[in-house]
Amino acid sequence: MIGFIGMGIMGSRMAANLHKKGHGLIVYNRTKSKTRVLSEEGIMVVDSPSELASRVDVIITMVSNPQAVRKIALGENGFLNQLKPESIWIDCSTVNPSFSRQMAAKSLKHSVRFMDAPVAGSKGPAATGDLVFFVGGENIDLQQCNPYFSAMGRKVVHVGPAGSGAAMKMVFNLLLGNAMASFAEGMSLGRSMGLSRDQLFEVLIGSPVLAPFIALKKDKINTGNFEADFPLRWMQKDLHLATLCGYEYEAVLPLTNTAKELYAHAKNRGLAELDFAAIYRFMNK
Repeated sequence: MIGFIGMGIMGSRMAANLHKKGHGLIVYNRTKSKTRVLSEEGIMVVDSPSELASRVDVIITMVSNPQAVRKIALGENGFLNQLKPESIWIDCSTVNPSFSRQMAAKSLKHSVRFMDAPVAGSKGPAATGDLVFFVGGENIDLQQCNPYFSAMGRKVVHVGPAGSGAAMKMVFNLLLGNAMASFAEGMSLGRSMGLSRDQLFEVLIGSPVLAPFIALKKDKINTGNFEADFPLRWMQKDLHLATLCGYEYEAVLPLTNTAKELYAHAKNRGLAELDFAAIYRFMNK
């Protein structure tokens, strides 16, 4: 039996795919209304992480930040001290690698096997089961959990020991956030010089200077509908975590520190819940 905590944009879709593939599932979310759709599918919903842990052998978490992970694992009614020895905890949340290693050490004290497995992909791939997992942990644990990863995604990359998956996700989202901000800035310059948005798109999309994923954001930019696939506030959080990693590991990240503040300004101007591509709107008024 699998326990799943976190029924946000990503977690609800990942859990639904596990259920569709026939895996037994129990779920928990702090805001219970977000479990309604899964409950209507016959999936058991429990009232606390500790209650969930007492009923499962594998627990998957997909929550917003390190503080949320710590609370559901170690706080009041947390799950970690309720899991049976040799249970597996898979944390798919985007957190910094030093935090993942802390959780691995806490898990070991409870004889729980830990893997960090953040994902590449947003709302669409989560719904269709096309996520890519970056996994840190023991290979034997990964092999045991491959059926679960296969139900939720199309590819698993075993990066290394605990914390390695989180490290890869830091690099991945650093590049994603910087590329989107750089594109928005380039478009701002182009339009200020009299080039039209259509002209810029025609030349830039498919060219070697533009990250390929930005083509997927074209409709959002053209329509002005920035419904979130990946909310801007979470991109700002991830860039902040990347800068923490830079401090911890003495990596120089001047572009990322600047981009983090740019997204923070956009968040504070009311764009927090829009897709992170709304950084374009912020820079092209």
